[in-house]
Amino acid sequence: MIVTTTDIDGVLILAPKVFGDARGFFFESFNQRVFDEAVGRSVAFVQDNHSRSGRNVLRGLHYQVERPQGKLVRVVAGSVFDVAVDIRRESPTFGRWVGVELSAENQRQLWVPPGLAHGFVVRSESADFLYKTTDYWFPEHERCIRWDDPDLAIDWGLTEPPLVSTKDAAGALFASLS
Repeated sequence: MIVTTTDIDGVLILAPKVFGDARGFFFESFNQRVFDEAVGRSVAFVQDNHSRSGRNVLRGLHYQVERPQGKLVRVVAGSVFDVAVDIRRESPTFGRWVGVELSAENQRQLWVPPGLAHGFVVRSESADFLYKTTDYWFPEHERCIRWDDPDLAIDWGLTEPPLVSTKDAAGALFASLS
């Protein structure tokens, strides 16, 4: 696995070693020992999720105020622009974001450690998005930051307004985080 650091401490881009020939390809999409070595600690995942979204759907920016989730995310069909926002107040990169293209073609994964907000926008006709989480989803603890927050100024690469859920459209401003 090739591990690339980002501008936010702990957020990593993971690219598998892909073995291909005329028949197709093979790669290990997850190996606990290799992953733990890459992130520098033991991480336990408790839930796997799969979502499918159409072009220009934007999901996020989600986080949990209690029982924060770490997420290992990847795309198995299509492509997305994936974003992590540092909301850890003690972090030197508090309020900064990183974005990366994840696709079935590039087979990269993004590790978003607990304490960050996460979201993505679909760039292909549709995308199947998989993610492993380090804690369960607790709707009573879930919060959302507006995708178009002026303080974050995330460049989603949009050419038209995205399709967002009612919940995401009502997200809070970054400045109001508690």
